[in-house]
Amino acid sequence: MVTVNGQFPGPRIVAREGDHLLIKVTSHVQNNIPIRWHGIRQLQSGWADEPAYVTQYPIQTGQSYVYNYIINGQRGTLFWHAHILRSTLYGPLIILPKLNAQYPFANPQKEVPIIFGKQITREMTLVYPFLNLHKLIMLSHNFFLEWWNADPEAVITQALQTSEGLNVSDAYTINGLPGPLYNCSHKDTFKLKVKPGKIYLLRLINVAFNDELFFSIANHTLTVV
Repeated sequence: MVTVNGQFPGPRIVAREGDHLLIKVTSHVQNNIPIRWHGIRQLQSGWADEPAYVTQYPIQTGQSYVYNYIINGQRGTLFWHAHILRSTLYGPLIILPKLNAQYPFANPQKEVPIIFGKQITREMTLVYPFLNLHKLIMLSHNFFLEWWNADPEAVITQALQTSEGLNVSDAYTINGLPGPLYNCSHKDTFKLKVKPGKIYLLRLINVAFNDELFFSIANHTLTVV
């Protein structure tokens, strides 16, 4: 499995509106890989965003690149990812309000990121060392993600050759955990302990390739903010 800093999902980056980010990415994998900062408005910094060979060259094996951009007029929950080997190379990008600025809703007891995904049960054919992603500003959150126990690039190639959608993945996961229903060595499920009467801010991120995923909590009412 290809990972970033040995983590799956990858590390969170937390910044504030107006921050200037410098993020150094070093590649130790066989593929040439750039990183996309999904949802960031790259105003006068288009070279700091994927796609490869359009706005920038990919990072070659053994090389580093420093992404340099300013977060202008944005706050909320985004994520970063690679288009090549994207099934495991991603993480949350959280933009907080400026200092002393308030949320337009009641302050939560806790902020919890959630990442959605899924999984395919074929033997992995790609095994690489991890990427070394170093950043000046760090973060944390939850994701829904999809998981293929296979070469994700082969899954994409098959879809392109057949003009059909991507093959069905082998498991759905939340924050990298598949739960007890799948044939996986790690059957744990993401758990969140809460206190009655408290407000919790859930930052939902869907990193699945082509799936619309729906989320609810039994016997609870959610408010979109």
